[in-house]
Order: sequence, then structure tokens, then C-alpha cells
Amino acid sequence: MALLLSKSRKLICLKPKIGFLSSVYHNHTLISPNLRTPFRILGLNQPHFAYFRFGSTKAQTQLNPMHSIDNDSQVLDFPGGEVKFTSHLNFIPETREERVHCYRVLDDDGYPITNDFAQIEKEVALKIYTDMVTLQTMDTIFYEAQRQGRISFYLTTVGEEAINIASAAALKTDDFIFPQYRESGVLLWRGFTIQEFANQLFGNKNDYGKGRQMPIHYGSNKHNYITVASTVATQLPHAVGAAYALKMDAKNACTIVYFGDGGSSTGDFHAALNFAAVLDAPVIFFCRNNGFAISTPVSDQFRSDGVVTKGQGYGIRSIRVDGNDALAVFTAVHEARKMAVNERKPILVEALTYRAGHHSTSDDSTKYRPAKEIEWWRRERDPVSRFKKWIEREGWLNPQVESDLRSNIRKQVLQAIQVAEKQEKPPIKDIFTDVYDVSPANLQEQEVSIRETVRKHPQDYPTDVPV
Repeated sequence: MALLLSKSRKLICLKPKIGFLSSVYHNHTLISPNLRTPFRILGLNQPHFAYFRFGSTKAQTQLNPMHSIDNDSQVLDFPGGEVKFTSHLNFIPETREERVHCYRVLDDDGYPITNDFAQIEKEVALKIYTDMVTLQTMDTIFYEAQRQGRISFYLTTVGEEAINIASAAALKTDDFIFPQYRESGVLLWRGFTIQEFANQLFGNKNDYGKGRQMPIHYGSNKHNYITVASTVATQLPHAVGAAYALKMDAKNACTIVYFGDGGSSTGDFHAALNFAAVLDAPVIFFCRNNGFAISTPVSDQFRSDGVVTKGQGYGIRSIRVDGNDALAVFTAVHEARKMAVNERKPILVEALTYRAGHHSTSDDSTKYRPAKEIEWWRRERDPVSRFKKWIEREGWLNPQVESDLRSNIRKQVLQAIQVAEKQEKPPIKDIFTDVYDVSPANLQEQEVSIRETVRKHPQDYPTDVPV
């Protein structure tokens, strides 16, 4: 067992037992599977992951809305279920005595602290590591390209590589991804190539968005990856609606929606959780709690114990996981997906991590947090290094293979930039397509006007944009 000091200066216990908070409050709130034995609920002789619901009642049958259970108590037969009366004046406390524990598998040195995790084959483990290294390399080189003025904007995933790749590895290709904007690794796992990433960042003619999105707004119909939008948390209700559609069509799939701790401070977050709970939508809410909503620390966002406890308030099963532990993330999402698909229920996963880079190329995070703190997280809690130590001990990786891997990926990224940079931009006509079936007169006039303007003043416009 280990302790993690959170940004709010409170200790969070890191535990090796995977446990989901039950969707409703009762005396046994921890639901915990043992992945190698038949499922069970701790302290209860009930099937594992039994989903608790209050019994519903019908108004027309409520002839006696109050009745006795025994000599000392009565219950109110209220819409939504029976409510027991009490003579004790008790307020529910604003916080628990102890913070919700954080599930982990690997300690900081890459040693397993439990056998209670989903087994990963060698090929899958090596792909997880390869994609995390690829993501690191892409972030380094694309960030430098932005600083050189070759692209206009970029956003890294430094410190959150395990969240990206391990969560993606636990999903199926039929599952739909609703990203925020720091989940390029999920798309990478699904087969989006380095060249495709570069094409989008440079907005050339091979960009699937036709140059009409800002850099890092990736999207792929082929990979069921919904296009990124910078508007915070709007993807949450979308993911719930899509999940409900999958349920109605009896699909063996779910949706997963990623968001940051800042996203949980929006109205869309609360609407989406309630929407999902009431409709029993098979959606996984995945919160990347990295401590900051850009420059706003979690201590200035909410007084609750992070985000995980919010799920129970809406009747959603929830778990907190070490976001820098690839095996823990994989196991939690693997289990969450099984519950979401098999039981047709929403699940909330809160991954505790740390954004070890700036929010974006428009941000200087040293203005609101110590540089030494950032460096400590990079050095001591790097998720890629931790996972590397584990696969090395498994005998699946050696220093020479590691060196060749990093060298090869770096060459691929540099080559992709050179190719993307030389491609023409999308033609001007693409500005006016894909919205209307028949373009209205005012848009036709604007198209004619911009073409004439470019021809009259060619020196003011890029030469690589076909007119």
C-alpha cells in the first residue's frame, strides 16, 4: 500500500484491490472482483457486480403511502422506492472520513503489488509500450515544430500516455470514442498513422477535415473516433446519446467519453451523468483528473473528493485508478467495458494523473505551479518508464530493441513532417462545401468574391492554396 499526495494536500491511498463504488449508498459500498476466481461482493452473499436499484412503485396502487416494517419504524412508499423513517437528526457529511482509494497494480518501480489484474499477452504489452513511446516522440517533435512556426498550435499528452494507450487497448474496435483533446494516443492505438496525424496538423489536402479544423482536432470515421471539439465537455451528452442508440440497436458495444477534471465543473457533465443513469446507457465516463483545468487547480473547482464520488450521486458505479499505471488503467477499463456492455449500465472511471507538460503551446504552466513539481512528476512518476520496467522484467524488451524502436519512430515522425509540409493546402472551394446540399446564393456570392480578391492581391495569400 502506498500514499499519493494530491494537489489539495490530502493523502489518497493507493490500493492493489480493484473496487468499484456501488451506484447507490448502502452498508457495503465497495464492490471488488477477484479476476482469477468467481466474482463476489465483499461482505455480501450476492452475485458480483449486482446492480442495486430502488424498487419502483405505481401511484395508482399507493392506497396506504405509509406502513410499518416493524414496531420501531415506518416507511414512506414514495415514487422511486420506499424510504425508511428515522427519529435521528442526521445530516449526510459533506465528505467521507477517508478519501476513496486508488486502484493500482504496478508500484513506482514497476513491480506488481497484486495478482488481481487483467492478464495481457506479450504482443499486446509490446504494442502498448510501442504506442506510448510513439506518442512521446510525436509530442516532442510536433511541439518543436510549433515552436519553429511550422504549425500554428499543438497540445501534448506528457504524463498521460498510460491513460491514452492502456484505456484504448481495453476497448473493442466497435466501441465509439468521444475524445476531449488530449487523447491522440487512443486514435494512434486504433491505427491512425503518424502521417495522418501530420497531415491534420499541417492542414494539407490529405487532412480529413480539409483544413477546416484547428490542429489536434483529429477525427476518424474509419476508427469510430468522433472529431475533437475544443468546447469543454460538450462531448459528454453526445456520448450518452450515442450509447443509448447502441443499446436500442442491441449492439455489443459501448461508448467511452474522455474529459478532464475541469470538464466535471460544467453543466454538461451533470446532465450527461443523469441522462446516462436514468436511461441505463452503456457509456464509460473517463475522467483524466490531472490536477488542473488549464491553470485552475482542483482545489478551486470543487470540495468533493475528486470526481469519483460524483458518480454515486447519480446512481453510477465508479472507480478511482492510478492513471500513471498502464496495467491498472487497462484492468479498470477492461472491467468497466464488460459491465457497460453486458449490463447496459454507465460506469465512471477517475484516473489520477498529472499533466507533466504545459496545457498547450499557448500556455506556460510554470506561472501557476512550481517547475520543480513538474520535473518531479516527469522523473518519478513517468508512466512509460514504469511500464517499461515491468515488460523488461517479463523478458519482453531489451536495451537494443528499445534503442532501435526509439530511433525508428523518430525517423518516421520527421519524415511525416517533411511529407505533410510539402503537400498543397485544400482548395478554396472546400471552405463552402459539406454543409448544404445546394449552396445558398449568399455563399455562392462569397465564394466568387474571395476568388476575385485572391486573384487581385496574390501577394497577400499563400501560394499553396489552389484557387
